[in-house]
Amino acid sequence: MATDLRSEKFRAEFREGAHNAVHTCLRIQSSEKVTLITDEATREIAASLAAELEARGCAWSGFVLEELAQRPLQAMPQAVLDDMETSAVSIFAVQVQSNELRSRMQMTDVVNRRKMRHAHMVNITPDVMMQGMRADFLAVDRLSQKVLEKVRASSHVRATTVAGTNLHVALEPSYKWFKTSGIISTEKWGNLPGGECFTAPGEVNGVFVVDGVVGDFLCARYGILRDEPLRIVIEKNRIVTVQCSNKRLEQEFWAYTHTDENSDRVGEFAIGTNIGVTQVIGNILQDEKFPGIHIAFGDPYGAHTGAPWKSSTHIDVVGLGFNIWLGNESGEEQIMRDGKFLIEA
Repeated sequence: MATDLRSEKFRAEFREGAHNAVHTCLRIQSSEKVTLITDEATREIAASLAAELEARGCAWSGFVLEELAQRPLQAMPQAVLDDMETSAVSIFAVQVQSNELRSRMQMTDVVNRRKMRHAHMVNITPDVMMQGMRADFLAVDRLSQKVLEKVRASSHVRATTVAGTNLHVALEPSYKWFKTSGIISTEKWGNLPGGECFTAPGEVNGVFVVDGVVGDFLCARYGILRDEPLRIVIEKNRIVTVQCSNKRLEQEFWAYTHTDENSDRVGEFAIGTNIGVTQVIGNILQDEKFPGIHIAFGDPYGAHTGAPWKSSTHIDVVGLGFNIWLGNESGEEQIMRDGKFLIEA
């Protein structure tokens, strides 16, 4: 059932990013087994990852989803799940399609239960391989650790942008913060390219103007929203109104965030820390790591954060040019001005 990707050709420009993934981010050892999951659209990138796995000398299995099941996936193919049961590491490099979140959750359920190191490379593209994946992830990790220490000592966050974002986030001390800096551990699987600190918020109020991108399949459909921003009003963690000059986007976003009873609830609050990313490119995988703030509506990753509720959906929204203040009983500290960190990496 597995596919041999060793004979596939790929661009030489992918090598640095693939080497980063295998050696720096996942730190794969020659004694470990890896499950590599891809699809036809991402086959070339998967081939570059396979070449690095071969060079590392580890055992690995490759799977191309279209060879196992119809897309969109109703469920993750059993052959993939079975192979993951015998692997220490998994890599998911796939272009996702609508209504496939359930299949990805089945995969990450195995990852969480077995405490695997898992690289989530959803919608990875050649641009991302040649940009975000070439970041100095050790520097990103150092900055992320400093941000993590500061947010863990904070009770609230304030954020503004020139575009109109004005957000107040009350943090819940019982919910855990995590960094996914690109250095992936068994504590929490991570997206690649990495670079963020995230939690489930206590309560979010205010306005979030999405002049970057929206997530999931809407990202590929609508791209960068700088010229047609999406304005979201949030009260007590719930979406109240959504406004956009692109009415189709407005309607699709509203429908997505009203799929179930918690789809309109802020489930994630995050600060992007990938200082190797200098601009948004219209790909949520990289753009949510752009220095600044992104939030997500829907599932709060409760198995990790400790938030006691769930949703069948999760969609990120990214803004640009943030001013960020962290606060507690001692006062406030500004950690970002006009999209630039005031913290040394």
